[in-house]
Amino acid sequence: MSPTTIQPVSAHWLNRLLPARLPQAHKGDFGHVLVLGGDHGYGGAAIMAAQSAAHCGAGLVSLFTRPEHVSAMLCRQPEVMVSHQHINDMITRATVLLAGPGLGLCSWGTALLAQALASDKPLLLDADALNYLAALPQAEQQQLKRDNWLLTPHPGEAARLLGCSSADIQHDRVAAVQQLQQRFGGTVLLKGHTSLIAGPERQLARLDCGNPGMAGGGMGDVLSGIIAALLAQGLTGFDAAALGGYLHGTAADQLAAVRGERGLLATAILPHLQPLLNGKS
Repeated sequence: MSPTTIQPVSAHWLNRLLPARLPQAHKGDFGHVLVLGGDHGYGGAAIMAAQSAAHCGAGLVSLFTRPEHVSAMLCRQPEVMVSHQHINDMITRATVLLAGPGLGLCSWGTALLAQALASDKPLLLDADALNYLAALPQAEQQQLKRDNWLLTPHPGEAARLLGCSSADIQHDRVAAVQQLQQRFGGTVLLKGHTSLIAGPERQLARLDCGNPGMAGGGMGDVLSGIIAALLAQGLTGFDAAALGGYLHGTAADQLAAVRGERGLLATAILPHLQPLLNGKS
C-alpha cells in the first residue's frame, strides 16, 4: 500500500478484528490492562481510563494510583482492582500498560512512568506521559523508541513532540502523524477532527466519526482505556487504535444524536460501548 493511501475505519473492522468469543473462553484469554496515573487532584482521569477499559472487554483491569483515589475507584467500578503499592508486582501481572491519565509531571508521576518504560510490555502513552517524552533530549527519545508502544497525542502534544507549533500540526495532519510515527516508532493516533492513525508498516487510517461535543475533559482518558482494552485482547497497535477511535467516536455520535452535543460527558459514552462492541447498536 502507498504511504499516502488512507483507510477509512468503518463498522466492518469490528467483525474482522473481534470475532465471536469461544464458549470455553475465560478472563485470562482477554488480557490484563494496568492503568498508571491519578496524581493529587487528577484521580478522575485515571479512573475514567480504567472504567472504559473494563467496559471494552479486557479480561482484567487494574489501576495504580495515589492512595486517596482508591476508594473512589472501587465505588465507581468495583470490577477494577486498585492499589497504591506493589507497583512492580502489578506490572508483572499485566499484559498491557497504560500510562498518562492524570499522571502529572512531579516526581511521583515521572518515577511511575520510568517503571513503565523499563518494562518490555505493550505500552500506551497519553497525556502527561507524552509531555514527559517531549521534554527529553532527542537522543534520549531515540533510546526509548520501540515498536510495541502506542502514542495518542492531541495537536498540542503532537507539536511538543515534534518541536513545532499546533498550527503546523493542523496545517498538514497527515504529514504530522507520519513524522511522529517515523520519529517514535510504534503506532501513533493523532486526535482531533478526523483523527488519523499511522502504523509501523506505513499504514494510515482515518476516523470520520466524532463531533464537537467531544471537546471536553476526560474524552482522551476514555479513549486511552478503550484502546488499551483492545490491545489486551490481542489486536495490533494499529488495529487497536483504529477500532478504539471508531468505537469512541461512534458512541459519542450516538449520544449526541439523542441529547445534543453541548454538555456531552466522557462518562456518558461508557454505556454505549458494550452494544457497539457486540454489534448490537
